[in-house]
Amino acid sequence: MAVTGMKLSSVCCLLLYLIAVVFAGRDFYKILGVSKSASVKDIKKAYRKLALQLHPDRNQDDPNAQDKFADLGAAYEVLSDEEKRKQYDAYGEEGLKEGHHSSHGDIFSSFFGDFGFMFGGQRSQQDRNIPRGNDVILDLEVTLEEVYSGNFVEVVRNKPIAKEAPGKRKCNCRQEMRTTQLGPGRFQMTQEVVCDECPNIKLVNEERTLEVEIEQGVRDEMEYPFIGEGEPHIDGEPGDLRFRVRVLKHPVFERRGDDLYTNVTISLVEALVGFEMDITHLDGHKVHIVRDKITKPGARIWKKGEGLPNYDNINLRGSLIVTFDVEFPKEQLDDNQKEGVRHLLKQAPFQKVYNGLQGY
Repeated sequence: MAVTGMKLSSVCCLLLYLIAVVFAGRDFYKILGVSKSASVKDIKKAYRKLALQLHPDRNQDDPNAQDKFADLGAAYEVLSDEEKRKQYDAYGEEGLKEGHHSSHGDIFSSFFGDFGFMFGGQRSQQDRNIPRGNDVILDLEVTLEEVYSGNFVEVVRNKPIAKEAPGKRKCNCRQEMRTTQLGPGRFQMTQEVVCDECPNIKLVNEERTLEVEIEQGVRDEMEYPFIGEGEPHIDGEPGDLRFRVRVLKHPVFERRGDDLYTNVTISLVEALVGFEMDITHLDGHKVHIVRDKITKPGARIWKKGEGLPNYDNINLRGSLIVTFDVEFPKEQLDDNQKEGVRHLLKQAPFQKVYNGLQGY
């Protein structure tokens, strides 16, 4: 009797577990590979990376590829929205059943463009003979802080979309040769323009929100392509939209490759006796500097690993190079003060004339 009770208890526990799993729904955090404390930036970065890996066009041998891709889109839609995320955290996926769900195609196209699926931002060879609209190139101003830490920028674009309109129009026009017999053994060849008849269309502006990822270490003049987001072509495909990176000047740091340069002005006293200070970096962390010896004007120190992340390998970082300037007192010294300085430094007069531009 006791054994039967234990079996019944085990079955009940198993049923309760299965019911809990069903009502809990999918684990969106696990699908995206992020923690529950992940920021929106972390969620966008994870989605962008996984969307390329899991897209069905790249996994045609996997029968579950479409479901995995759909799960990824659902996870991003919920966790990237503050209100939906709160609801999901409180009640699970079941609490979202009544809400509106976006098309995963819309989500994917906001990151990569919406014309087909072209890996690496390149169109396939077979599309070369299809008429295309013009590409659109827009400058994207990027701060040095964004180059250091990375970011996602939302760009709202009014994109012309071709819609059907009443009537017909000429389309696919081309030059063809026509041969006419003028008499026995006499022919005339003429060139004519031949067109097909297509449904009429009109261009309607639609607002699109594009997600542009500013990758860590991105370089000036680099381009981020969005396939099919350029100018439309009524008889073919739209062109591409390309965002060209323009890194803005920074008031404190100057970029040279992956290295950062900055200047620090210290007092004459600090130059002679030493000093200690902090430099606030691009992400807010402090770079500590200690000098316990004389610092000459133009002296430099290198702080390795405090530069920008390398674009190709963000685990590698450049250096922060600090150049020191010395601020001399503005007040003139009287005779007693001058004598006191000579007595304190005990430095003999020294003058040297040389060609400084040639490095001598």
